[in-house]
Amino acid sequence: MDAFYASVEQMDCPELQGKAIAVGGDGRRGVIAAASYEARKFGVRSAMSGTYAKKICPDLIFVYPRFARYKEISSQIRKIFFDYTDLVEPLSLDEAYLDVTQNKKNHPSASMLASEIRERIFKEVGLRASAGISSNKFVAKIASDVNKPNGQKTIPPEEILTFLENLEIHKFYGIGKVTTEKMNKLGIFTGKDLKSKSLEYLVHHFKNSGQHYYKIVRGIHNSAVKPHRLQKSVAAEHTFHENLTSEIYMLERLQKIAEELEKRLVKSKVAGKTVTLKIKYSDFTTQTRSKTLSYFIKDKAILLETVKDLLYQDTLKESVRLLGISVTNLNNQTQKNIEIIDVQLAFEF
Repeated sequence: MDAFYASVEQMDCPELQGKAIAVGGDGRRGVIAAASYEARKFGVRSAMSGTYAKKICPDLIFVYPRFARYKEISSQIRKIFFDYTDLVEPLSLDEAYLDVTQNKKNHPSASMLASEIRERIFKEVGLRASAGISSNKFVAKIASDVNKPNGQKTIPPEEILTFLENLEIHKFYGIGKVTTEKMNKLGIFTGKDLKSKSLEYLVHHFKNSGQHYYKIVRGIHNSAVKPHRLQKSVAAEHTFHENLTSEIYMLERLQKIAEELEKRLVKSKVAGKTVTLKIKYSDFTTQTRSKTLSYFIKDKAILLETVKDLLYQDTLKESVRLLGISVTNLNNQTQKNIEIIDVQLAFEF
C-alpha cells in the first residue's frame, strides 16, 4: 500500500487530502509512523522524530494513529487477495507476498493479475497500491518500490540479473544504512560491484550475511510464500515527552507497558519464555537486556518482576526517552508445518 496509514487518514478526513501529514509524532518527542507523499517531498520519513519533521516541514499536520482502523482496512484488502490465491504471506498491515503461480482466476499473466488486484483495492477500499512482480520474493519486493506510488514493475526471470547489477546497493531489500556505508567503504556501490566479490570475501567481511548477499545478487532466493508464518514476538513500548532519570518513574511506566503487553499476548493467544527490556537513551543509543525463564509467561505481574530485575541489572548511562518490553521464544512453535510443494508451470510475467 502507498503511504498506508497516512492515506487512510486522508481518505477518512477529506480536509487532509493534498496536505502534508504525519501519522504519529506530536511535534515534540513522538516518532513518525507514516508520512503522506506531500510530506515526503520535504524529506519527512517514518521513524523520524516529530521535532525534526516539523523543522523541515513547518506546515506538517500531525495525526494521532488509529490502529484499529488500519487493521480494519487491512482485513478488507486481504479478502481481495484471497479471491486470487490462498498463498498470501502478510509482512505487515500494508504489505504482503502473493504466490499466483496457480491462481483462482486461472489467469496466465502475473502482471495483469497485479493490475486487476490494484484496481479492485482502489474501487472497493478507496486506496492506491503498488506491486512488484517477479519469480522470487526478494526481487518482487524490490520491484514493488520502483514505480511507487500507484504503479507496478515486472522483472521477468531473464531480466533479473541485469536489473540487480544496475541497482544501487542501498536499494537492495535488507541492506540498511550501516551495511550500505560499510559496503561503500569496500568499493561496493551497485549490484555489479557486489557480484564481483567472491563468496570468501563477503563471508570474511559480513560473516553469516555474506553468503546471503552472494546469492541474492545472483537472483537466488528460494524462500517460499508462507501463508501460515508463525508469530515470533509480541512487544509494547512507549516514548516519553520528558526524559526519565529515576528508576522509580521508569517502573511506573513499565507497569503500564506490561499491562498493555499482557493484553496483546492474550489477544494473540501466546505466551513466551524470553523477556527483553528495551531502553533508548536521550542520546538515541539503544540497549536491550534479556532474561529467559524456564516456563511460559504472559501475566503482567510476572512480566513486571522480570523487567524489574533487568532494569536494575546495570547502571543507566543516560536519561531515558523510551522503554519497551518484548516477549519471544513463544509457545506457538509446535504448530504443524505446512508442506510446500514446488510447482513448475509455464507462466507469463
